[in-house]
Amino acid sequence: MRIIAFVGMPASGKGEVAAVAKELGYPVVNMGDVIREEVHRLGLEPTDKNLGGTGTRLRKEEGLSAIARRCVTKLRALNGSAAVVDGVRNIEEVHLFKGEFGNDFLLINVESSTEDRLTRIRKRGRPDDRLMDRERLRIRDKRELGWGMGKSIQNADLTIVNDGTVDQLRKKVQKIIEEQR
Repeated sequence: MRIIAFVGMPASGKGEVAAVAKELGYPVVNMGDVIREEVHRLGLEPTDKNLGGTGTRLRKEEGLSAIARRCVTKLRALNGSAAVVDGVRNIEEVHLFKGEFGNDFLLINVESSTEDRLTRIRKRGRPDDRLMDRERLRIRDKRELGWGMGKSIQNADLTIVNDGTVDQLRKKVQKIIEEQR
């Protein structure tokens, strides 16, 4: 099974990239949704604090690849030839996916400036984004880098720079994904 996974700081454009992949026929497993499902299962509000705290707790209790393991179960259930994973957070997750899918695993970094990411967060309107400002984004970045995201970004097979329009990003993604078929 061919797996194309995306890593990047919050609001770097991973969701848009995953949406393009979905339009091209790839099923998408969102790692953040796995945490949102756990928050919902626990009866918690989907605030940034609860989502971040749940992600941190799962990784402390079950290991740094806890979310990736849950995603592998979802990927195998798709029973297809290819899928996309949105939201890799640490190198242990990368190692787990590579162990499961070998050379059929491709990691792509989506890179964007802090200012562009903050603008996107304010527009996307997720419940956990409502109160996001520069300081909260800095705290969120620090938390996610604390999970080891920096090593994942450094070990990406490719990088997409998201510094233009949505249409420009979509064209970059379409080209890369089509080359990976």
